[in-house]
Amino acid sequence: MKILSLRWRLTSLLAWATLIALGAAAWVVDWRADSEMKQRFDSALLVRAQALAAMVEIENGKAGVDAELFKPGFLSSQASWYDLRCNGTSVARSRDMPPPAASSREPRFADARLADGRILREVSFRFAPPGASASDAADARAAGDGSGCNLRYAQDRGPLDEILDTLDWILLGSLFGACALVLLLTPLLVRRGLQPLSALAGAMADIGPNAPGRRLPANDTRELTPLVARFNDVLARMDAGLAREREFAAGLAHELRTRLSELRALVDVETRYPSGRDAHELLGDVGAIGAQLEATVTALLQLTRIESGLAQVRREPVALVPLLQRALARHAVAAAARNVRIEWAAQTDVALHVDPALLDIALDNLIGNGIAYAPGMSTVTLRCQPHGLEVINPAPSLHSGDLANFGQRFWRKGEDGGDGGHAGLGLALAAAAARAQGMMLGFHLDDAGCLHATLSWQGD
Repeated sequence: MKILSLRWRLTSLLAWATLIALGAAAWVVDWRADSEMKQRFDSALLVRAQALAAMVEIENGKAGVDAELFKPGFLSSQASWYDLRCNGTSVARSRDMPPPAASSREPRFADARLADGRILREVSFRFAPPGASASDAADARAAGDGSGCNLRYAQDRGPLDEILDTLDWILLGSLFGACALVLLLTPLLVRRGLQPLSALAGAMADIGPNAPGRRLPANDTRELTPLVARFNDVLARMDAGLAREREFAAGLAHELRTRLSELRALVDVETRYPSGRDAHELLGDVGAIGAQLEATVTALLQLTRIESGLAQVRREPVALVPLLQRALARHAVAAAARNVRIEWAAQTDVALHVDPALLDIALDNLIGNGIAYAPGMSTVTLRCQPHGLEVINPAPSLHSGDLANFGQRFWRKGEDGGDGGHAGLGLALAAAAARAQGMMLGFHLDDAGCLHATLSWQGD
């Protein structure tokens, strides 16, 4: 498929528009000029014919004319033809005057052709000459009875046709000349008009993954200003996404390398310098490291399935309190190990129409995050409400600026943060599970330095 350039498209459109506009204008001008010149020619023809009719006299009941008046060139420099009849009798007539046409009381214009092919423009009308009786005048005003006088006067319309043909050629030549000029100038004008777009394309060529932070320069063209703004906004989001992906790759590499280094160091030390530890204890350490690796990979798989939409949402009626009890039971050992107390109470159970697996992921990670990052000898509080669940834990090391990083994969506050087996994936999993089923997850710090994680939903 042949791809046309924007310059060629604009050039062709402008050329066609110019051709149509100028063609229509030339047609209107030609039509008006032809009509006006024909009217003027007919008016002059009628004036000459009426002048000849005024010179016809009635003497002794017979019409008479001065032969000198009807000679060619008397009233006009052009050749003229005439046919004068009074009371059905020919009074004066040119030798090669064309046959008569129907006459009327009003002047009638028509075209006639001579034997040699020349075209005449003639006018014919009935009139009562001076000296005619009252009855003859009345008869002349009557139509079709043959009384009175009838004059046919004609002139060669060749000069008129020549002038009209000349005007047609002038207009046609002007039209083609203007179109040719437009076709020559339009590519240059279009190229000049598209310079901002060409500059924009040149600036885009320098933008890529290897040049983060580069943006399109500001443009003073009104049509391109919103395009530049939108494109720069897309570039900013892409840079942010690439930064997150780089952070994710670095975090994942760090987590995997850390666990694998621990495993390799444990094996190398025991191989070179046997400590005499019990094999079951050594295997327990290896198993713990493997469990942490498995937990990290499992969390990544869950996060990928949820964010990509592979985990289909299957909503069903779910009681919130039993789900909370099971989640708290899973974290009871970790809470006891950190000497963290959990307080929660629900006056009435809350029935939700949600996906129980996704809700369990969100609750499990929120509770695990609160226990993992709460200081020892502190309390994690759960507030169960009809339209939401709030997990509150002391967070003395957090600042308000840290809340923007919540939900990012592998982000942790400090290297000594809680492990929880997810290596900084807990809140990302909770946020993804909440979004998948239309819930909202928000965070804020109160004046006492406690972190409030609120999972809210709409009531049925």
